[in-house]
Amino acid sequence: MKGLRRVFTSFISHPLLITHYLKLITKKMTEQENIQARRSEPWRDELRRGMKAKERGERPRVHMPELDAEYRSHSLKEEVNLGLTKEQAMFEAARCLDCANPTCMEGCPVNIQIPSFIKNIERGEFLEAAKVLKETSALPAVCGRVCPQEKQCEAKCIYIQKMKKEPVAIGYLERFAADYERESGQMSLPELAPANGIKIAVVGSGPAGLAFAGDMAKLGYDVTVFEALHEIGGVLKYGIPEFRLPNEIVDVEINVLREMGVKFINNCIVGKTISREDLLSDGFKGIFAASGAGLPNFMNIPGENLIGVMSCNEFLTRVNLMDASNPESDTPVQMGKKVAVIGAGNTAMDAVRTAKRLGAEKAYIVYRRSEEEMPARIEEVKHAKEEGIIFHTLHNPLRYEGDENGRVQRMLLQKMELGEPDASGRRKPVAIEGATEWFDVDQVIVSVGVSPNPLIPSTFKGLEVSKWGTIIVNQDTMQSALPEVYAGGDIVRGGATVILAMGDGRKAAAAMDKALRN
Repeated sequence: MKGLRRVFTSFISHPLLITHYLKLITKKMTEQENIQARRSEPWRDELRRGMKAKERGERPRVHMPELDAEYRSHSLKEEVNLGLTKEQAMFEAARCLDCANPTCMEGCPVNIQIPSFIKNIERGEFLEAAKVLKETSALPAVCGRVCPQEKQCEAKCIYIQKMKKEPVAIGYLERFAADYERESGQMSLPELAPANGIKIAVVGSGPAGLAFAGDMAKLGYDVTVFEALHEIGGVLKYGIPEFRLPNEIVDVEINVLREMGVKFINNCIVGKTISREDLLSDGFKGIFAASGAGLPNFMNIPGENLIGVMSCNEFLTRVNLMDASNPESDTPVQMGKKVAVIGAGNTAMDAVRTAKRLGAEKAYIVYRRSEEEMPARIEEVKHAKEEGIIFHTLHNPLRYEGDENGRVQRMLLQKMELGEPDASGRRKPVAIEGATEWFDVDQVIVSVGVSPNPLIPSTFKGLEVSKWGTIIVNQDTMQSALPEVYAGGDIVRGGATVILAMGDGRKAAAAMDKALRN
């Protein structure tokens, strides 16, 4: 009892702690109650009354303004999508029916209050919209650009589910609100709990690590992010070209985290420069492993060691992070004239569109399935086609051949047809016996998936690791077999989207906070 009395006396002597924990109690209301409380605010009710649902539903979806395709196909750093105007954003926001049961939120891995931020845009309160986004998302301007909304929130929109129309452009509106706040110079910070002095380490500064760091900073923790590369941002910097996600956008989001108290240390390889034991002895009470999946997969076919055959990871990292498209750089990348990219995910689209911008006269996507099965976003495929990318579907490389100098000059392709669906749900590609063709190329970029970085799994003794090299975690808490180590993102999933990695980071932060408080 004496111990309890001391804890209680200490607690009531700190007004800030009392305020913080009262807020935590308030947050205990169910998610549905929170949604309904916001929806019941007088201004929301007034907006709903101001326009009939039928009129909202008859509005066409706005289309994103874009750079001219011919012009942009030669511009490496200019962003393709230009963003909505205020008028376009408010028009689109008015399409939202402000549903009593907003199914769109079910598709958001970071639980953004979607109707709340959209309705703020409709009434012209753009800064308030940005604040709503920041309640649960550390990277709204990033997500508004690269999140596959068509498979997440927009796929759950009532326009698709019930009305069979184009969904509300949630991603475009998210980008608009975040961009408006940045351009206004009135950047807000999320509400922060009082500092508790507990040190938390984050391994990797990609989307999972940044989302985790943001949530832990909000909860009052002393967060340090350790990044192996010289730039902060992980895959957001090295993996995604600036014509899709400008570095300036990533840097602004990271600076918000800095202002929230998050510290960043680059050029530091956890597992090599410093160990888990070093972190624990330095007083870190929790570690979140978000080191990603930077190990490229190859097909293990003849000729992959020829000059001019490289992984997509290497190609994009060198161009995006090392200025390798500049002939004067220390390590200039080869810029082929006949470039084939093997694969059809978003990373493959990034690579082939980059190759086109670096001067490729012919830039091909070579994919073993049909276009319908491509995992890339529909928008990325559309942009690639507009820029002159040639799609060579239902073909798969068998081997590469080089010239007398060991440089790739052609590849043998196997023609394929589609059979029954496989474990992924997509129809399985089957080789057509005897149907092959040679294809001239001078550069091949292989984009057939990635594997987790093996450093953390191999140096954090006691972790449970899957046969694919991913860290095994409790899916509800993201906690590993080592009690103080949590993990998320590609090191757990083996390759996924930015928003799913962020969802892992948020889930891990909530679980670690609960464990440390208990």
